[in-house]
Amino acid sequence: MLLPGGVNFFADVGIVYAFWNSNAAGKAVIAILLLGSIFSWSVMVSKFFLVHRARRETARLLRRFRTSRKPLSIYQNREAYPGSPAYSVYLAGCRELTFHLLGTTEIDDTFATRLAEADRISPVAMNSVRSAMEREVGEQALRLEDRMTVLATAVSGAPFLGLLGTVWGVMDTFSGIAIANHASLAAMAPGVSGALITTVTGLLVAIPAMFGYNFLVVTLRGMTVELDNFAAELASAFDHRYLDTSVAAGGA
Repeated sequence: MLLPGGVNFFADVGIVYAFWNSNAAGKAVIAILLLGSIFSWSVMVSKFFLVHRARRETARLLRRFRTSRKPLSIYQNREAYPGSPAYSVYLAGCRELTFHLLGTTEIDDTFATRLAEADRISPVAMNSVRSAMEREVGEQALRLEDRMTVLATAVSGAPFLGLLGTVWGVMDTFSGIAIANHASLAAMAPGVSGALITTVTGLLVAIPAMFGYNFLVVTLRGMTVELDNFAAELASAFDHRYLDTSVAAGGA
């Protein structure tokens, strides 16, 4: 393939020249690294969209929750905030709370009336509500961190895999020169060039994965802390409105 100016693309462009002069092991390593790059980029892109959606929906939920005077109003109105981890925590807490208040989690036309007439719950029952929210916080944290091992593997494994291909290629090059009993720069250059491309490919896979991994780790860690804070805020709201403090005082 000739480019303008008479440049042969396959012969004169460095990275392409190096690829065509790499040995079978080098090409196999490059294929594995490219496959790993596809997986790591798919994880990064999907996680970026997941984080963006989760933040947007959680912001909507928090605005609605903090402007409402009734902690169960969102649950009662069947409002949905898809993609928000905080919404899952909220649902878990509301379901457990309504079960202890009403004996059922079903929402119907009499829900508001039954809720208004329900007695407050004991501290033991409220502890069950807190436990349900804590379990959901843990499950949502695991969901947020799902497939992060793919990026961690790309960051740590790709450079070593590329180095393996380089060492293998250099070894084959020197072995061929030793067998031919003819050492020269012209004889060594194609083999060494083909060997080095695997290291370059490994770094090209690892560097974007490293930046994506570091960004996502910090972001997901912050979102997990926000989930804990929201669960504590929700538990406080439930305590204020539905906890029978007289039972707590009597138990003390």
